[in-house]
Amino acid sequence: MDIIYETKGKKIYRDGNLAIKVFDEEFSKAEVLNEALNQARVEEIGINMPKIHEIKKIDGKWAIVSDFIEGKTLAQLIEENPDKTDEFINKFVDIQIEILSKRSPLLTDLRDKMQRKISSTNLDATTRYELHTRVNSMKKHNKVCHGDFVPSNVIITPVGDAYVIDWAHVTQGNGAADAARTYLMLTLNHKEELAEKYLETYCSKTDTAKQLVQLWMPIVAASQSVKGIPEEQELLMRWANVADYQ
Repeated sequence: MDIIYETKGKKIYRDGNLAIKVFDEEFSKAEVLNEALNQARVEEIGINMPKIHEIKKIDGKWAIVSDFIEGKTLAQLIEENPDKTDEFINKFVDIQIEILSKRSPLLTDLRDKMQRKISSTNLDATTRYELHTRVNSMKKHNKVCHGDFVPSNVIITPVGDAYVIDWAHVTQGNGAADAARTYLMLTLNHKEELAEKYLETYCSKTDTAKQLVQLWMPIVAASQSVKGIPEEQELLMRWANVADYQ
C-alpha cells in the first residue's frame, strides 16, 4: 500500500482501486463507525462519491475501505491553472448546490452540532450565550451540508467527472452555514481572495444575501476553534466574538 495523504490522526493509503483511511488509536470505535454510517447514508441519495466497501482493523487500528478516485483535486487544478479560477469556482459552487438539494433525514442536525461545539469552546460565558442564541434564531433547514466543502475535497477525474470526498462532518441543516464553513476554511488556508470570489459566486447562484452567510461566521469559527489548532486560534477567536464580527 502507498500512502497518499496524511493528516492529524489519520493516514490514507492506496491499494489498487481502493483507498484505505486508517485512524490512530485516539479514535474510538463509535467515532469511526459513525463516520462510516454517515457516508453510507449519503451514498444512498445520488451524489458522486467514493463508495464504502468495508470497515476493519489494520494493526489494531480502525480503517474504512472505499473506492479510490483517480484524478486531481479542484485545489490542484486552481493552483495549476490560475487563469481558469473563475471556471473552477463556478463548478465548485454548482457541486455544492447539488449536494444542498439532497435530503437525508437521519443525519445529525447541524444546529444541534453547533450548539454542542459552542459549549465545548474556551469562549467566555457571555460570548457562548450570544452564539447559542444566534444558532437558535436561525431558520431550521434540512439540506445535506458537507461540513468541509473545500476544493481539496473535490476530485475531477480524467474524463471530467466530479467526486466529493471526506464526509466525516456531514450534517443536515442550513446551506448558508455550509457556505460560511467553506469561506472560513479558505481564509484559514490563506486563500482570502479565493474565499471572497467563492462567497460572491455562492450568493449569486443561490440568490442568498451575503449577510445571511455572515451571520453564521462566528458560529462556524467557534466550532472550528474546538480543534485547538494553535495557528488558527487568533483569527477564530476574533471571528467568534459576535460583537466584533459585524
